[in-house]
Amino acid sequence: MAAKTAFLKGKNDMDRLQAMTTFVAVVDSGGFASAARKLDLSPPAVTRAVAELEERLGLRLLTRTTRVVRVTDAGARFAEDCRRILAEIDEAETAATGTHAAPRGTLTLTAPVLFGHLYVTPILVDYLQRYPEVDAQCLFLDRVVNIVEEGVDVAVRIGELPDSSLQATRVGRVRRVVVAAPGYLKARGVPRQPADLAGHTVISAAGVTPVSEWRFAEAGRPLTQRLQPRMRTTTNDSAIAAAVAGLGITRLLSYQVATHLSSGALRVVLEDFEAAPLPVHVVHHEGRRATRKVRAFIDLAVQALRADPALN
Repeated sequence: MAAKTAFLKGKNDMDRLQAMTTFVAVVDSGGFASAARKLDLSPPAVTRAVAELEERLGLRLLTRTTRVVRVTDAGARFAEDCRRILAEIDEAETAATGTHAAPRGTLTLTAPVLFGHLYVTPILVDYLQRYPEVDAQCLFLDRVVNIVEEGVDVAVRIGELPDSSLQATRVGRVRRVVVAAPGYLKARGVPRQPADLAGHTVISAAGVTPVSEWRFAEAGRPLTQRLQPRMRTTTNDSAIAAAVAGLGITRLLSYQVATHLSSGALRVVLEDFEAAPLPVHVVHHEGRRATRKVRAFIDLAVQALRADPALN
């Protein structure tokens, strides 16, 4: 905070904004040359601007090698502050010119891979068609993205949320379901309790460890069943494909197999032993006035997701 204050006091307004814009461009594009092309500046000018910024702040914002530029922890925090300030200035200018009805800028969002494919992408296509002055960057990853440090505007989270400085809007819930193809169940029998899974071919989508544990609930009490999967995979798509093909039983989130359940390609088993459903939230920064581009996307996403029967 002291370094940022020193920077803000040490330059005039235009210099500050130019330095922020240049630094964010380097972080977002991953290099000085690409940032220079984006800003229509020479690479030495961009390098010099960032070096002067680091000198004034007294911080190392970027680490440089011959091949790659990486942002430091301090640089990531400062980049987030810069993005917020620049977005607020852009929003103020937009409102002042009377064009506030048209969101613009770059919207960065994140969601789990399959959820992003099945649900977020259709919403985003609708959003971008409505607002032609907005670009989008999608981070569809099966890990929790730190939306502050990684410069994300909106995230979809599945599961209970830890206490944080994020604004969350609940849009639905999903179940952990155990599924198999009808043909497999006809040939091998239907498991009636979690212990019966020991006699079945198990497909694990949780990783590549030799032993998996599936958590259930019985009479309100947690129940854990250790399994020895025959197939272990790091992708949900491959687990679904194997189950549909009749290889065995797998466990996934209900939205991931909703279309296969509707078509009859898969069938839910052990429904009476399912753990509590997981909430689905749309989250964004709390304590900051959401920019028009963010607010417009959130409004559209909340409406669409709450109307989806697979999530509610």
